[in-house]
Amino acid sequence: MNEQLIPKEGEYGAYYEGYISYVKGLDIPVLLLSQIEEVRNIFEKLGELKSNLPYAEGKWSAKELLGHLTDTDRIMAYRALCIARGEQLSLPGFDQDSYVVQGKFNDVPLMQLLEEFEMSRYALVSLLKNLSETVYSNTGLANNNPASVRALFHIIAGHTVHHLQVLKEKYL
Repeated sequence: MNEQLIPKEGEYGAYYEGYISYVKGLDIPVLLLSQIEEVRNIFEKLGELKSNLPYAEGKWSAKELLGHLTDTDRIMAYRALCIARGEQLSLPGFDQDSYVVQGKFNDVPLMQLLEEFEMSRYALVSLLKNLSETVYSNTGLANNNPASVRALFHIIAGHTVHHLQVLKEKYL
């Protein structure tokens, strides 16, 4: 584990503390890649038909949750890239519910969504590995909250841990 990758207090908004606590001290690049297989295993058990169904009224389907994971990975990676490159402007937030509606993930074949998640993860890990360690502590603003490069990668991994738990508890 690279100690320089562990975020410090004040490098992220309080909302993200739970996600970061799931993964603090873990090898983030290894975890991000291992989550690909964990996601695949869950969706193999669910299959195409069950993946289109929400577990309760007003909840996302499993496919919508998978699309949300990929969207969030990309948004957080973009934020990390901007901050690593010295961006001084506040980066925008996003309405996750609106993104899910606009994503129309239930219309996309499950295998295609899984492939998209996997490919985006490889790009994400490649970005992390190719960043200079000197930028891990760079901090900017995202959705009017402090965000360091290293905190954003922890948020991505912890966000996925959270949703994997939801998938296991509510959808399987």
